[in-house]
Amino acid sequence: MNRLTVNFSFRFVISSILLVGFLTSCNVSRKYTAEATKNWEKDIVKFEKQDKSEKDPDNAIFFTGSSSIRLWSTLKEDVAPYPVIQRGFGGSKFSDLAVYAKRIVYPHQFRALVIFEANDITGSKTDKSPEVVVKLFRNVVKTVRKKYADHPILVFEITPTKSRWAVWPTVKKTNQLLKETCSKLHNTYFIETAAAYLNKEGEPRTELFIKDMLHQNHNGYIIWGDLVKKKLDEVLTRQSE
Repeated sequence: MNRLTVNFSFRFVISSILLVGFLTSCNVSRKYTAEATKNWEKDIVKFEKQDKSEKDPDNAIFFTGSSSIRLWSTLKEDVAPYPVIQRGFGGSKFSDLAVYAKRIVYPHQFRALVIFEANDITGSKTDKSPEVVVKLFRNVVKTVRKKYADHPILVFEITPTKSRWAVWPTVKKTNQLLKETCSKLHNTYFIETAAAYLNKEGEPRTELFIKDMLHQNHNGYIIWGDLVKKKLDEVLTRQSE
């Protein structure tokens, strides 16, 4: 085999690998497009109208994700002095964010992006595996990076809750994989929170949640705010040095 043939073969293999990676990334979100559109298209259209009528604060921290972000009514106060943009939608999943990340995030200028999704693993028959959740998270990061190559991206650890305690071992594995993934991705960070929501017996602190034992009350959100501010201080201070 001559050098020309070897070089051609090498380039063909590399091109094939890149193509497979690209198609896999596309298919990850495409698989969930119909479900996401059915559940959330109206919400996303509302966001787009909101984007046109509101002016974003300078150097804002952009928060997106599921209902825990949407219901964070004291977000501005809890993460002050950081200004915020808040775009949480219903009981969304990483699969929904993978479909809609471009439309949710691209209209905005911000200093850092914070994500929380917790509904891909709930104890239902349609639960995703931890590995699939991580693929979807990577897909979201990849979409964001196409426009915001160097912006910090932070993801909250999935919170331990009494209502979903039966699947905590699976969620815990997902958290570990998300943490490992963040350590390998450019300017991407994992916000550890679980320890703050567990009592001495290692079970969820029910006093931090409302009656559904899934969504946080004000005391829970204060903890979240402190944890995200600590991580933002660490990340943004280091980058400004």
